Amino acid sequence: MAMAVPFYIFIGLFSSNRSGNVQFTRRQWIYVILLGLTGYYISSLCDFIGLQYVSAALERLILFIYPTLALLMNAVIFKKKVNAYQKLALILTYTGIAIAYFNEVHIGSTPNFYYGSFFIFLCGVTFAIYLVGSGRLIPQVGAPKFTSYAMIAAACGIMLHYFISGRTVHEISGTLALYGILLAIVATVIPTFIISAGINKIGSNNVAIISTVGPVSTIIQAHYILHESIRMGQIIGTALVIVGVLLIGWRGREI
Repeated sequence: MAMAVPFYIFIGLFSSNRSGNVQFTRRQWIYVILLGLTGYYISSLCDFIGLQYVSAALERLILFIYPTLALLMNAVIFKKKVNAYQKLALILTYTGIAIAYFNEVHIGSTPNFYYGSFFIFLCGVTFAIYLVGSGRLIPQVGAPKFTSYAMIAAACGIMLHYFISGRTVHEISGTLALYGILLAIVATVIPTFIISAGINKIGSNNVAIISTVGPVSTIIQAHYILHESIRMGQIIGTALVIVGVLLIGWRGREI
C-alpha cells in the first residue's frame, strides 16, 4: 500500500484539478473514508486471516458470495430491482461455488477450516458494502477521484495498523521489493480503477456478478503457481460460474 499511495495521490490531485471537478461535501468525505477503510482495509485484513486456514482457490470461491450480498443490499436499502437474468446468473454462479466448497470440505481441511471460512465470508460482506456504497457515490463525484481518495484512506488504515502492531521489516530483499511493486501496481492500483470504471458504466449489481469470474482465474493460478490440486468439484463449480458470467454479459441489464 505504501508503494501504491503515490499513484493514488497523483491521480486524486489530477482529478481534483480537472475542469468539471465536483467538490466533496462533508458527508461525501465521510462516506469515502468509511468505504475505503471498509472495502480495502477491514476486508483485506479478514481475507488474509482466513487465508491462513483455507486454500487460495477456496478463498476465492467463498469470497465471491459478495455479489449476492451486494444485490440484496441494493434491493433492500435502495429498492433496486433484480431482473430475471441477474437472478438466473446468481443461481448458476452460487451453485458452482457451493459445489466447489463442499467438495473441499469432503476432501479434507485444516483444524481451523471453518474459522478461516468465516473470516473470508466477512471479507465478502465488507467488500459488498464497498461495492454498494461506491455505486452510489461514483456517479456523483467520478470514478478516478472516488477511487483515489478511498484507497488513500484504506492505505492510512493499513499503515496505522502496521505500526500499532509493532512489527517491522528489517530487510527487504530484491525479490520481496519486486513482489511489492507488482502487488501495488498490477494487483491494487489498476484493478481498483477498473472496478470503479465498471461500476460507473454498468452499475454495482452487474459488476458484482461479472466479478465472479475471479474464482476461475485464481484456481488456475493456484494450481500452476502454488501447486494446489484441481478437483472435479472445482471444475464443475467453475464451469457453472463461467456460464453465469456469460449469461449476465450476454443478456443482463441493470434496471
